[in-house]
Amino acid sequence: MGLADYFALDEHDTDVRTEVVAGITTFLTMSYIVVVNPSVMTQITRNGEVVKPGISLANYSHDQTVQMLAVVTLLASAVAMLVMAFYANRPFGLAPGLGLNAFFAFTVVGALGIPWQTALAAVVTEGVLFILLTAVGAREYVIQLFPEPVKFSVGTGIGLFLAIIGLQAMGVVVDDPATLLALGNLAQSPVAVLSILGLLFTFALHARGVTGSIILGILGTAAAGAVLTLAGVVEPGVLAGNFVRNGGFAPSRLPQAQYDITPLVGAFVQGFQNAEAFSFALVVFTFFFVDFFDTAGTLVGVGHAGGFLDEDGDLPDADEPLMADAVGTLVGGMLGTSTVTTYIESAAGVEEGGRTGMVALVVALLFIASLALVPLAAAIPQYASHIALVVVAILMLSNVTAIDWDDLTHAIPAGLTILVMPFTYSIAYGIAAGIVSYPVVKAATGEYDDVSAGQWLLAGAFVVYFYVRTSGVLQSAVA
Repeated sequence: MGLADYFALDEHDTDVRTEVVAGITTFLTMSYIVVVNPSVMTQITRNGEVVKPGISLANYSHDQTVQMLAVVTLLASAVAMLVMAFYANRPFGLAPGLGLNAFFAFTVVGALGIPWQTALAAVVTEGVLFILLTAVGAREYVIQLFPEPVKFSVGTGIGLFLAIIGLQAMGVVVDDPATLLALGNLAQSPVAVLSILGLLFTFALHARGVTGSIILGILGTAAAGAVLTLAGVVEPGVLAGNFVRNGGFAPSRLPQAQYDITPLVGAFVQGFQNAEAFSFALVVFTFFFVDFFDTAGTLVGVGHAGGFLDEDGDLPDADEPLMADAVGTLVGGMLGTSTVTTYIESAAGVEEGGRTGMVALVVALLFIASLALVPLAAAIPQYASHIALVVVAILMLSNVTAIDWDDLTHAIPAGLTILVMPFTYSIAYGIAAGIVSYPVVKAATGEYDDVSAGQWLLAGAFVVYFYVRTSGVLQSAVA
């Protein structure tokens, strides 16, 4: 049986070339995680003081730890995507989640003072729970409890979330102490200027219906940055890494890869020995909630963009892609990284026409191949790869047309879902806002029969979650 038959490409109205192009597109939009995840997860010290919490390995330098985590990131992601490809047959990419790795390093290890080994033990516990719940269909059931307006608004909320991530990486949107967000100094920023030109180039290709337009836009922008660096127009490290220097390519500037990951593998076992029951349970609870609904939101949002949802707005056989996420989380925790989740960047590959697990297989193989080029993980600058996020964000805004805006019991939960996601920088928080508000507005209008007992319980669970997350209970538990 060939790949076309195994993945049922004809049945999904696609072909090998389209699936490969979609896989490469998803890979390029996700590739930044190989650099970002290690940088978030690794502890940084200056003059003997910790300036950023995270994983620190005795007898290993910061650079060596970063390289180990890059290898672990690639391995955990590849395992999860192979499950997604051959078990779920869905075009979704998976990798350690950005919000989840930040919670791991800054909150659990930093603010709570929990050893990183214990934090990994919490990730492994979460993975085991996810596998068990997925096996009995409980996770799919909970996703089906999502109110209809929340399901149909998730895609647009994710689109806005993608837009902020992309525009920030491009230097178009910047932090501002007065307004939180502001327009960057575009004319003074080579990154912003090149990113905008690359974005317009990508839009032009896409508008003309050029296959692989997002890939061409990313590669074209990255190539332009390297050329400008080699020509001496900008300093090395601005538009390209320090391995591109005036006059040519300088491979000696690349860091040496550290492939021995034994200091990280199995570290979670020691973490169980140091765990304090109550605080450990609260950390697992938080990991569980954030990952559960980040993944659920991504599956529904990207599924909507790809036309995978049924007439009720549900993703058929959702337990299968959820199992890939669960296995990835378990393997990731055992290897030494934070929770693996389904990536919203998968929408880039779906937009290129990807419809089957062959997309996930291509992404997995590219992640595995990247093991040979760990020092080159930053070859595609973040500002170039994130152009895809802005393109996809605009395309995903069309999902709002499925929402019944004339019905306030739909408009309010949908609007909150869409607004809260980008403004709290969290897919899970946006979904929570919609789920909590839905039964409230339904009850206020006397439409009690439209709300199931499960939806009330789900809303109540989110209220408890927000209390635990924002009341300081976690900090008090480990004080």
